[in-house]
Amino acid sequence: MNKIDKYYLINNHYNIYQMFELRKLTIKKLNVIKNIKKLHSQINLLNNKKDILTEITNVDVCCGLAWGDEAKGKIVAHLSKTRNYDYVCRWAGGHNAGHTIYKNNKKYKTHLIPTGVFYGIKSIIGPDCVIEKNAFLQEIEYLEQNNFDTKLIKVSPKCHIIQEDHILEDKNTLAISQGSTSRGIAPCYRDKYARKGSRVCDDENYDFFKEYIWDEKLNGNILCEGAQGFWLDINYGNYPYVTSSNTLPYGCCNLGFSPKAITNIYGACKIYDTRSGIDPDFPEELFDSEELKIIGEIGSEFGVTTGRKRKVNWLNLSKLIKSINISGTTQCIISKTDVLYEAKIFKLYYNNILETFVSIDNMKSFINEKIYNNCKYVEKIIYSNNVETVEGL
Repeated sequence: MNKIDKYYLINNHYNIYQMFELRKLTIKKLNVIKNIKKLHSQINLLNNKKDILTEITNVDVCCGLAWGDEAKGKIVAHLSKTRNYDYVCRWAGGHNAGHTIYKNNKKYKTHLIPTGVFYGIKSIIGPDCVIEKNAFLQEIEYLEQNNFDTKLIKVSPKCHIIQEDHILEDKNTLAISQGSTSRGIAPCYRDKYARKGSRVCDDENYDFFKEYIWDEKLNGNILCEGAQGFWLDINYGNYPYVTSSNTLPYGCCNLGFSPKAITNIYGACKIYDTRSGIDPDFPEELFDSEELKIIGEIGSEFGVTTGRKRKVNWLNLSKLIKSINISGTTQCIISKTDVLYEAKIFKLYYNNILETFVSIDNMKSFINEKIYNNCKYVEKIIYSNNVETVEGL
C-alpha cells in the first residue's frame, strides 16, 4: 500500500469516526430537547392545576328587593352554614347598613363586616364600599368579644375612607332633608367620584389597615352579600331619597369577576313593605293606620343601624315584580309571613288596587301566581317565618 492509499484510508476512518461522534452528539441533543419538552409539559400541567385552584368556580348573590330590612342577613347566614363557600363579600355601602344574625339562638348585629365571619368563612369588604375607621374597629372588637375570628376579615385597598367632615356634613344637611343615617356615606361617595377621596391603600391609611388589606384575589365558591335594597339604589330608587351606591346584583362584579360567573340570585323581601328615613312614597300618615301599627309592633320594625321606627305599608306586589325582573332574581325569599298570620290581616297592593284576602294561604297563592306568571327568571318562591334559618332554600 502506497502512501496515497494509506492517506485516504486514514482519512476515511477519521470521517467515519467523526460521523459516529456527530451522531452521538445529535442523539444527546435530541434527548436534551426531549427532556426540555417533557419538563415544559410538566410545568404547564402544574400551571393548569394552579389555575384550577385559583379560579372562581361559582358566584351566588343575595340582594334586597325592597327598601332594605328584608332579612338578607338571615339568608346569607343560612347559605353560609349550609353551602361550601370560600368567601362572603360585601360589594357596596358602608356602616349605614345593618344585618341581624341569629346563631345558636343568640342575636348578633353587624353593619359593615360580611356575615361569613360568623361561620369561619373569609369575609371581604369590597372596593366600592366606604369605611369609617372607628366604626370598623368597634365592629372588630365586638366580633372578638364574641369569640369570632377577625383574621378572616379583609378590606379592599380601593375602599374609600369616611372622614370626620363627611359625618358632620351628613348630620347637618342630609340627615335633616332626606333622613340619612348621619354616617357620612353620601359625602364620602361624592368625594370619591370627584376624585379627591382618601383610600385604604393611601399612605395616611395603610398602617391602620395593613393587617386587614385584601390581596384582591378570589377563588372557588363566592357568596356576595348585598346592602340596603333595590328601591334604595342610586339609579332605581325614589331619587334623591336613596342610598349613594349600587344595590343591584350587577354591582358585585366590582369584586373582580364576570357577570357570567353568577349562578343564583337570592332576592329578599318581606310580605309587607317597610322603609326607614324620609320618602314621599312612605308618607308620615302611614303611622296613623291602626292595622299597619299592629303589624309594625308584631314585626318589631325598628332600624338595625339607627333604631328608628320604620314606616310600614302593605306589600306593593307590582314593584316587587319589577325589582325581581330587573335584578334577575332566581330564588325569591319572602319573610315575616308569621307577622300577618298573627295580626290576622292579609292585604297587598297590585296594580294600585288594595287587595284583601281571607287567609295567609290565599294571599300566598295570589303572590305565587303573579310572580310565576310575570317573572321568567324565578325558579322558586320561599316563604319564611324563622329568624335563623330558611327552610326549603
